[in-house]
Amino acid sequence: MTDLTDVTDATDVIPRPRHAVAQDACFDLGPDTRLVADEGAGHTERWLRATLGAATGLPLAPGEGGGGAVRLSLDGALADEGYRLNIAPDGVRLTGGGPAGLFWGAQTLRQLLGPDAFRRAPLPGRRWRLPLGRIEDAPRFGWRGLMLDVSRHFMPKDGVLRQLDLMAAHKLNVLHFHLTDDQGWRIEIKRHPKLTGTGSWRSRTKFGHRASPLWEDKPHGGYYTQEDIREIVAYAAARHITVVPEIDVPGHSQAAIAAYPELGNTDVIDTTALSVWDTWGVSPNVLAPTENTLRFYEGVFEELLELFPSEFVHIGGDECPKDQWRASATAQARMAELGLADEDELQSWFIQHFDTWLAGRGRRLIGWDEILEGGLAKGAAVSSWRGYAGGIAAARAGHDVVMCPEQQVYLNFREDDGEDEPVPIAFVRTLEDVYRFEPVPAELTPEESGHVIGTQANLWTEVTENQERVDYQLFPRLAAFAEVAWSALPAPADRDYAAFERRMATHYRRLDALGVAYRPPAGPRPWQRRPGVLGRPMDGPPPNK
Repeated sequence: MTDLTDVTDATDVIPRPRHAVAQDACFDLGPDTRLVADEGAGHTERWLRATLGAATGLPLAPGEGGGGAVRLSLDGALADEGYRLNIAPDGVRLTGGGPAGLFWGAQTLRQLLGPDAFRRAPLPGRRWRLPLGRIEDAPRFGWRGLMLDVSRHFMPKDGVLRQLDLMAAHKLNVLHFHLTDDQGWRIEIKRHPKLTGTGSWRSRTKFGHRASPLWEDKPHGGYYTQEDIREIVAYAAARHITVVPEIDVPGHSQAAIAAYPELGNTDVIDTTALSVWDTWGVSPNVLAPTENTLRFYEGVFEELLELFPSEFVHIGGDECPKDQWRASATAQARMAELGLADEDELQSWFIQHFDTWLAGRGRRLIGWDEILEGGLAKGAAVSSWRGYAGGIAAARAGHDVVMCPEQQVYLNFREDDGEDEPVPIAFVRTLEDVYRFEPVPAELTPEESGHVIGTQANLWTEVTENQERVDYQLFPRLAAFAEVAWSALPAPADRDYAAFERRMATHYRRLDALGVAYRPPAGPRPWQRRPGVLGRPMDGPPPNK
């Protein structure tokens, strides 16, 4: 039998730890190695035994033994998400500041065992070794997120669970779950069954950018039952990931209006003739600013709060065309009744209503930076997507911000300007571009910077129709983003991208072991291309605003 040994140096870890020292020696794991959990460490113990047990074939039995031990414990002197890992000749000691920190340390331990530790069954002849050394680590940001759009193209539950595992492997801790849009409603609401009965299916789908002449002429859709959502939330929580749901209001709502026409501006258009939208872009069909609409969505959010324990609830608030409100006597009467100057203030009133409603139930509203228009909702946080400007304005006004500017971290944007790039969208955002992204604008004072609670990468799925396409757009760039969100990196120009590329050589093998269909550094593989499918490439660097 071949004796295979694959030791990963501590400096190959992604995201890069704050402090790491490795020695030229190893601790060997074998059949007698024990996994010992002190008080409060049982969850990570079970995860490690299940995950590493499958990959290594080792029992990792509980209790003390003669083959050395991997001991897990908590130390309140460390940051809650921080950890300390000591690997000595006689055993391993992993200490977390809290359960989350212990779990992130376990992710590092898995990386140190080598790429084959990411497989689901052991390879024959593999020898499992950990490099001696010490790592001390903690994250830069508390919000390290990925926004996943499951409305444009539905992702079945198992795919979502897989994405949560991939997030955990990269120490990302917030899944922003984009559940509704013009093209489909993806969550069961029991008091409004037509939202999924009608709103979760469209008759056909545009293939490529909205200017493409190609169509996939078959129904597309799906939704998560409330039991599915509970499973997803519990699976995420077991990996110390918070799921933040998004229900779009008052724009991006055609699927809801198709299901319940009374939600739309019935005095402007025949809303009964609307169907779930089958193309891309921004639908002109928006919610009517009526009491009926408010009560309807309060019912939606009541069920949502029972499913998602997250502090934040995302209400969208972006890209709301106001032409129907301008033409609607009902909307104009509501503006006059409320003493509002214009339609921007009407949108702000809409957002503020749900801000107050959520706050009264112990939750916080977060929305895209358009919620700044017409006045910032009191107590609301902002997802700054159109650039840095919205986030800067919000932070200066004392509101919390998640930085996710499209010019930097929209991972549906193309990674290269080559002709083989599948369905190329917008500006080129290379792996290096993402690695040099800085979430905190230099214009902010230290006090204002404290309102930047984190950052997230966003993936919109108009042209990512299946799991393989999602993998291609996310990886490897999500690994670079994860390092930006976790690690205390130098200023963008001073970051050692060459060293990151060297570490990625090992990380690609981890992704291979996980079955991730990432974009290779040399370009797409033949089966990853989409010849003849129209995209919308934009030339030059993106505007940095």
